[in-house]
Amino acid sequence: MDIALQSLIDTHRQPFVVIDRNYRIVAANRRYCSAHGLTPLDIVGKTCHAVSHHSDRPCHENGEDCPHQALFSRGEAVEVVHTHFHDDKPERTRICGHRLEDVSGEIYLGEQLFPLEAETCNDCDTLQMVGRSPAFLACVDHLARVAESEAPVLLYGESGVGKELAARFIHARSSRSSASFIVINCAAVPESLFESELFGHERGAFSGSSGLKKGLFELADGGTLFLDEVGEIPLSLQAKLLRVLETGEFRRVGGTQTLSADVRVVSATNRKLLDEIDARRFRLDLYYRLAGIVVTLPPLRDRRADLPELTAFLLRRLSGGDAVRQLDPGALAALAGYDFPGNVRELRNLLQQAMLSCRDGIIRAQDLRLPASSAPPVFPAPAASAAHALQDVERAHIQSLLTHHQGHRARVASALGITERTLYRKLKRHGLG
Repeated sequence: MDIALQSLIDTHRQPFVVIDRNYRIVAANRRYCSAHGLTPLDIVGKTCHAVSHHSDRPCHENGEDCPHQALFSRGEAVEVVHTHFHDDKPERTRICGHRLEDVSGEIYLGEQLFPLEAETCNDCDTLQMVGRSPAFLACVDHLARVAESEAPVLLYGESGVGKELAARFIHARSSRSSASFIVINCAAVPESLFESELFGHERGAFSGSSGLKKGLFELADGGTLFLDEVGEIPLSLQAKLLRVLETGEFRRVGGTQTLSADVRVVSATNRKLLDEIDARRFRLDLYYRLAGIVVTLPPLRDRRADLPELTAFLLRRLSGGDAVRQLDPGALAALAGYDFPGNVRELRNLLQQAMLSCRDGIIRAQDLRLPASSAPPVFPAPAASAAHALQDVERAHIQSLLTHHQGHRARVASALGITERTLYRKLKRHGLG
């Protein structure tokens, strides 16, 4: 039985594309074409990296894991996460590579694509997770997989890494996305009001309670409840929370009626809860109820390769419609050499401060006011073309990391989010080898 390739791949619900050994697209299904806003005639014959990456070079030459290279160089069918461009917007995508063979024995790569972004996030600045480094993409992929389950999630991460943003991402990707996303900062609620805030109260339940109040657990019915700083929940209230999480049933403070709510709980903490359990400040049984799936969010120092894109995004947001400030290469190099104990939140504050003191719309290293011990040498901004300026930014960035890490190339490659082989090529290109 001879089945036409196009009719077969059009049965895929996910975008699917067939690529030859020369990176040329030979077929693409309707979902793939619509995702890129192109017709099959516009796509077939083009290189895969030109369509999906807006690049004239294969992705493995840019230091990314490449399904094409894995298949045609090593004979492996792999699964990776990349940043693709759909309608000219960056979108994280999980790619499943498949080995295809025609009747003559010719090998082709079949790529099945699974977008990781929720459609509701695409046009909302406040919900964008910015980055393309391997550490960041792996985290986004993990969050997208987690979102598909109903298990409770515990997000670990240092202060400022974006735990609430990750929780919103999980909610937006879940089957509960049309329902409420409710947030409670457990560190900001006084112990005396915590139970009322979470479960509500009846009229006259305590002094000052003039009317009925629904709690956040009840308001989150059908949706997601985000318990931020969950390690701060008072020990005296942890048993009550455990009971509610186990049964879904609760009573308002001062009430006698048993209520129920269908809630998915996502928690976050920068504390090591197992240490808190050893210190008898956190219940072990509550921990296991909250930590159905544990996700650790990478600190900014482990994804320095995201700094150019992340700073550009934050500067656009902070400008609020005014002229957008730019970082000169020296400022970017200074940021690349800093460890960011406050992570993305600290980066945002540094940029906001620098915007007030910079001249001519250009942020320089001295405008950032980084601790003197952390700042690498400052490089002047080159008066060159945009392409050359970008190369100079990369060269200054790599040079600052070499200085910061005392020439240790493995650490520099890790900081850039690339392989050592890719780093050696960049060093040779920039005359730093």
